[in-house]
Amino acid sequence: MIEQGSARCLDEPVEAVIFDWGGTLSEWVLIEMEDMWELAAEHIAVETGGEPQAIKMQLALVENRLWEECVGFSGARSFRLVDIFKVASDELGVDVAEAVLEEAALRHLDSWTEHVVHDAEAKTTLASLKARGIRTGLLSNTHWPEHFHEHFLQRDGLAEFLDICVYSSNEPEMKPHPRIFQRVLAELDVRPERTLFVGDRQHDDIRGAQGVGMRGVWKHTPHAFRAEGVTPDFVITALPDVLDICAGVNGGRPEGAQ
Repeated sequence: MIEQGSARCLDEPVEAVIFDWGGTLSEWVLIEMEDMWELAAEHIAVETGGEPQAIKMQLALVENRLWEECVGFSGARSFRLVDIFKVASDELGVDVAEAVLEEAALRHLDSWTEHVVHDAEAKTTLASLKARGIRTGLLSNTHWPEHFHEHFLQRDGLAEFLDICVYSSNEPEMKPHPRIFQRVLAELDVRPERTLFVGDRQHDDIRGAQGVGMRGVWKHTPHAFRAEGVTPDFVITALPDVLDICAGVNGGRPEGAQ
């Protein structure tokens, strides 16, 4: 089902579609960090002689504080898992090497493989967009390393249909900061008014995309997030609805036409 919101720039064809990951291409899942911090704390405790439970608690507190600070920051600055370790290292008085993070992250990834599931229609939607000559991209707010997401995209056959994947863990900013959206537009070599951004969070995804001139497509699900003062250009309930939007906007023009 498609609902039309503000629907700006309907005279411009759609040449690219960029997707959010969690809650959009993938099913919404809460990835608890408790097990991750337990693994890291045990490793650090062996190195330092510290008490694992106290270290685990400190890591969890730092994670929560950084999320609140970065998401609440007007510039939506980004951070990575290694940043959590750096702050925690200062507070705990220990030197936590990035290798510890990698070991913990890989073990934690294995335990979450069965829980992370992509939308059942994600692959066919992406494949159909590519078949129509429309460029595709992924832009995700995440503090997980890139390989975490790539593992699942490769596993479920989505990676081959994405022209570019950008993760905030590799960038100075996160959505809704304009620079991270502009980075994807530049990589895809497409004008913002000819681009759809599909996401489940109105503040991060829709407001951010519209702020740089894209058309925002809000995927309305039970776990989707609304935001005051945000009017999506389109509202969908299923990923294949994006194909109908492209067909409707592009009209009789060849998909991806200049």
